[in-house]
Amino acid sequence: MTQPMALNIINEVRKVIVGKDTIICKALMAILAGGHVLLEDNPGVGKTTLALAFSRAMGLRFARVQFTPETMPADVVGYSMYNKDSGQLEYHPGPVLCHVFLADEINRTSAKTQSALLEVMEEGQVTVDGVTRRLPQPFTVIATQNPLGSAGTHPLPESQLDRFMLRLSLGYPSAEEEVRVLKQPEFPRPLEAVQAVASTEQVERMKQEANRVHVADDLYRYVADLCIASREHAALRLGVSPRAGRALVRVCRASAWMAGRDYVVPADIHLLFYSVMEHRIALEPQAKMSGKDAHGVLEQIMGQVPAPKLVR
Repeated sequence: MTQPMALNIINEVRKVIVGKDTIICKALMAILAGGHVLLEDNPGVGKTTLALAFSRAMGLRFARVQFTPETMPADVVGYSMYNKDSGQLEYHPGPVLCHVFLADEINRTSAKTQSALLEVMEEGQVTVDGVTRRLPQPFTVIATQNPLGSAGTHPLPESQLDRFMLRLSLGYPSAEEEVRVLKQPEFPRPLEAVQAVASTEQVERMKQEANRVHVADDLYRYVADLCIASREHAALRLGVSPRAGRALVRVCRASAWMAGRDYVVPADIHLLFYSVMEHRIALEPQAKMSGKDAHGVLEQIMGQVPAPKLVR
């Protein structure tokens, strides 16, 4: 049975995101696991709408930066300015001091600005002029990028990709789903229908409950074996890091909690394995030339590493 609070949030987001229930659930799992989400998809499929809908449904403060080549680190984390009245530097907070930060088209900006998000995403804090400030909790970065058209883009380096718990793709709707989208009224905007069904305190409580979900030792070993197999696979020049294994365990806890369980099962791992791992591996050139892709290699690894059996 799905947790009632989680189900309420999902139902609110479904008002504007049609036919993508699995993606909605996975995004909520990442938020409850304290992770960040990379939405890689074509323009116009609802990436920005998804982020806005979650912030509204969960009663969280939202901020968005449309990344361009001119975006500077100070445009994200804020800056200090001298106040002649007080004779001191005065900090002007950046938009990242929020609960849900949408980094729109993150690959359109420079590597310097992209790296300004590293401390924010990993440490949950910003440092400006030597002063460190904690971010409000909960905090999630939802970044978007267009997989097509590389002109003027700066691909995210592996070190930053590794900081995203999940990479998701909404994809195009089916014919029936597109009809439902077309029938949505222009005025009022569909997002206006999304109501807050949780508060910041309730979201934090959900995160704490999810973090207490039990993970058996044989499931820890299963995740470790999957990670090690990726590093030893002949088709990969880069396997997943220990951070990836920790991310998989954390988001599986959220998956189990949302399903009404206080323990993780192998099905949680199978549900989230590809979304956690695909963006963290790199294929050998020969593997690419032979037509292999990241998903196919991960399928091989999943088939080679035996899953533990549930004992009742």
